Amino acid sequence: FFLSFFCERHRWRQSRAIEAINAKIAEFRAGGAPYLAQTLQKAGPQNGDPVTNAAPGLSWHQWGEAVDCFWVVDGAAVWSAKQLVNGQNGYQVMVAEAQKLGLTPGGGWASFKDWPHVQLRPDASPLKTMSLAQVDSEMKQRFGG
Repeated sequence: FFLSFFCERHRWRQSRAIEAINAKIAEFRAGGAPYLAQTLQKAGPQNGDPVTNAAPGLSWHQWGEAVDCFWVVDGAAVWSAKQLVNGQNGYQVMVAEAQKLGLTPGGGWASFKDWPHVQLRPDASPLKTMSLAQVDSEMKQRFGG
């Protein structure tokens, strides 16, 4: 789980301007989340394309409760939710199977379809079930300070 938390804080930061990063750090501090603020500050400068909208601690990936998967056809990753192989699309199949298992597939979301994503909880974010200070406390307990 440490690797997931470490990667997510870097991924969020990599495509953000320093003003946005500083604003998120200030938001974390004001919300009673000094550990999350510190981890984001320590992540250091990054450059690259946007990878995630979830700031550190606010994705179920960092809780070990979500995964991103892709389907493979003829040895190559397929990212299309429309491409069919033998009349089926791998992501459509994954959504149906995840729902049968009681999981929450990102491809089933109404507003933002995240086809490779599957998570345990129905809530989109930890902030739907706990306060920012509670998220901060749990992340600090899990990953150290």
